[in-house]
Amino acid sequence: MRSFTLALSVGPMTVRKGKPLAISIQENMAIDVCPGPIRPIRQISAYFPRLSPTSSFTEPLSPNHKAAPTSLSPGSMGQGGGAAGGGGGGSSLLSPLLPGAGGGGGSLSAMSSMDTSIEIDSCDSDDSTSLGTLQFDLLYERATSSLHCTVLRAKGLKPMDFNGLADPYVKLHLLPGACKANKLKTKTVRNTLNPVWNETLTYCGITEEDMYRKTLRVSVCDEDKLTHNEFIGESRVALRRLKPDQTKHYNICLEHPPPLPSPTAMSTALRGISCYLREWETEQHRSLEERGRLLLCLQFLPPSAADDDVKGEAKERARGGLCVGVKRCAHLAAMDVNGFSDPYVKTYLKPDVHKKSKHKTAVIKKTLNPEFNEEFFYEITFSELASKTLEVTVWDYDLGKSNDFIGGVSFGCHSQGETLQHWIDCLKNKGKKVERWHTLTNELPGSSLQE
Repeated sequence: MRSFTLALSVGPMTVRKGKPLAISIQENMAIDVCPGPIRPIRQISAYFPRLSPTSSFTEPLSPNHKAAPTSLSPGSMGQGGGAAGGGGGGSSLLSPLLPGAGGGGGSLSAMSSMDTSIEIDSCDSDDSTSLGTLQFDLLYERATSSLHCTVLRAKGLKPMDFNGLADPYVKLHLLPGACKANKLKTKTVRNTLNPVWNETLTYCGITEEDMYRKTLRVSVCDEDKLTHNEFIGESRVALRRLKPDQTKHYNICLEHPPPLPSPTAMSTALRGISCYLREWETEQHRSLEERGRLLLCLQFLPPSAADDDVKGEAKERARGGLCVGVKRCAHLAAMDVNGFSDPYVKTYLKPDVHKKSKHKTAVIKKTLNPEFNEEFFYEITFSELASKTLEVTVWDYDLGKSNDFIGGVSFGCHSQGETLQHWIDCLKNKGKKVERWHTLTNELPGSSLQE
């Protein structure tokens, strides 16, 4: 208590004629200890104020201050009231609140604790600084397995440039597993805080399982030609809230990105969310295993009577067989240092003793979402097809070295899940094209994965 009184009681400085200016010990301590207004140190407890009867008497003053022993007896309360009444009004406000401070001491401490909490919350919240609003529409088409995001406009964006304006654009990511493969971007609107885009961005190969477990992150950024682009704000939409084939309109306020979860920094107090963190780690591991999507069309052509004038491929197809259509890929894994791949697709019909069933598409340079639109035909009977396995793999072409395996999928009577269902539908609906999206895996059973 003595050190605190010395720090706050500043005596008048006196200057005598012919002698240098002298500063007393009290004045020196006041200058060193109190250079400005006293501001409370932010602590974790400040975010959770406890307005209990005992908390009003235990407010911390400074890190070096030693609190006097507290006593909540009626006698001490009375003595504290007399001391407070006898002292001056200004000194009572700057002095520490004693355990028996009467009058408005308890309420003053509670109010100061509340003010501290409000001040910390206000400077950390988004209420003081508006990031703007964004309007967009979302539509999921089940028939084409595509997700359409129509970015309409933004209003009242935060100024990011020296001229008080911004050069905003919108960026989309699918979470978890955000990467360059699933990033979509609108055009940039120059020198405005109220941009209008009216641009539709489309994700292909989005299955119903993706709609249930994935989240769309919509970010607004400011483009800078000389420096790196600046982040303005974002919003996240859980795709499971969308109904298939129904457009949903959003008009949301932009927010700062939430803090990333850190399972390694989990303390004893956070062990209650261990189940959530375990599920999050599993989801992250699963997203890393995904190698991309492949849109494949299968069609079994039964034998038909062909005319004598028909020659070439048409005559070959008249004998009957399996037609494999490689349409496109989406969200492929990046295999090159530039963040892209040079993908192509190979098909095999195994077992292949004579090594004649290999077909290969053209190489599409520097892309993670290639379009092939190529068809391959295998002349085979329906009975022989029952013992065959169709293997479709996606590779990254590298000049001068071995090509990299991206992912693959196999079809046959021994396959499982969506591939088995696609194979059965193809054999049941003879003559009809059955088109499905498939998730590429990094391993194929019974395959050596050699180029």
